[in-house]
Amino acid sequence: MASPDAAAAPALAAAPRWPYRCVLFDLDGTLVDSAPDLAAALNRMRRRRGLPDAPLEQLRPMASHGARGLLQAGLGAAPGDPDWVLLRDEFLANYESAICVHTRPFDGVEELLRELRRRALPWGIVTNKLSRYSSALLDRLDLGERPGCVVSGDTVARAKPAPDPLLHAAASLGVDPGACLYVGDDLRDVQAALAAGMDAAAAAYGYGGADAARQWGAHHVLERPLQLLQWLAG
Repeated sequence: MASPDAAAAPALAAAPRWPYRCVLFDLDGTLVDSAPDLAAALNRMRRRRGLPDAPLEQLRPMASHGARGLLQAGLGAAPGDPDWVLLRDEFLANYESAICVHTRPFDGVEELLRELRRRALPWGIVTNKLSRYSSALLDRLDLGERPGCVVSGDTVARAKPAPDPLLHAAASLGVDPGACLYVGDDLRDVQAALAAGMDAAAAAYGYGGADAARQWGAHHVLERPLQLLQWLAG
């Protein structure tokens, strides 16, 4: 599902520039399946209000949109509502208290990251998750390899779909943006990559869904993480 407030993806200006010498990844819905823990945080709120749990598959498509998407899907709440701040803070407190109970890397991610190390290719994470939560999650989650950088939603002034966090990541790794591929599961990930002068890969296995991923104007569509290896240097 595309981000509800995202504009249409721009048309591609050039053919893909692979083989790539650096890979940047979104976190939720791309490297890790965090939907079960995010859904659990929302369902704790529903139970407090006498409501039944919402099915995980109903909430999963909104997992990339964090508190805003999940509160809208599960409680019909939106920014601007009188009780929005209280609801958002309750959700985030629930999530932080059980941030890595069921969250796991997607199948193939650990093997992919080991292969990046073998090929001596730098990689990093660029997420709109605030650093408080991205750091807590990555501290508890074993990806098998350590990213060269982690750029969170509050690392730079503007988050995705602005190009700023991707450019910050490339600079941190000492890599030209044009040599990077950015992988994400939402339209705003593709928009940010193209605006940063990077090629984009849409993770069709993620929360946005395969049908939507094919419409975002990405250079590549990934059906599974290991498919990425065919486009990398080394």
